[in-house]
Amino acid sequence: MATAYERLDLSPGEAKFGMRYVWEFPVRLSHWVNVAAIPILFATGLYIGAPQLAPNGEAWQHFVMGRVRQIHFVAAYALLFSFLLRVFWFWVGNNYARSGFPFVWRKAWWGDLAAQTLQYLKLDRGHVHLGHNALAGASYTFFVIFLGWFQILTGLALYSETNPGGFWSRLTGWVFPLLGGSYGVRLWHHTTAWGFVVFVILHIYIVLYDNAQFRNGLISSIISGFKFYEKGDLDHDKWLT
Repeated sequence: MATAYERLDLSPGEAKFGMRYVWEFPVRLSHWVNVAAIPILFATGLYIGAPQLAPNGEAWQHFVMGRVRQIHFVAAYALLFSFLLRVFWFWVGNNYARSGFPFVWRKAWWGDLAAQTLQYLKLDRGHVHLGHNALAGASYTFFVIFLGWFQILTGLALYSETNPGGFWSRLTGWVFPLLGGSYGVRLWHHTTAWGFVVFVILHIYIVLYDNAQFRNGLISSIISGFKFYEKGDLDHDKWLT
């Protein structure tokens, strides 16, 4: 195929502007669960790694670390649920649920990635995508999908140490020899978490910039699901067709 996208060229009698339902409820739910879970995981993870505000006295008298670990584990299960829901909806949802997928085998995807990067550098509106553009898709794939699943696997591996031979131990035990034992897994888990800090800063900035630049309801769309468009904007990926 020549391109991964189709342009919204409207008929002569059709209005220049329109509104379309882009983000379905499971996509929005997954997004907001991530928004809630990631800061909680990061904050509690910092405390678990370096409990600077630990109270005086015996641990059994306070149970602060135990409570922080409990909150960390609950948020981790919420993140796992969110990721599994998003993977499921990637296959059964509309084409916008798959938009931004890194079609690295397509020349058109690399062209869109270069064009989108250049437009950001030039502060040029360019062609707006109803779904995710190639640059957004590449950043989500690395920072959210790759780093997210890495954090989930290493986190569940560390969690399994509380029950050797249990379900999570059998499922994620292979992580320990791969990353150099318990200390290596813990080090990678804590270090990689900072990647989310980088992503959140960039994500918030670009969302605010795009919302002001494109004026297509980008921020409100993750609540309502609807985005605005005008003639010439780019529609969703055609996935594998």
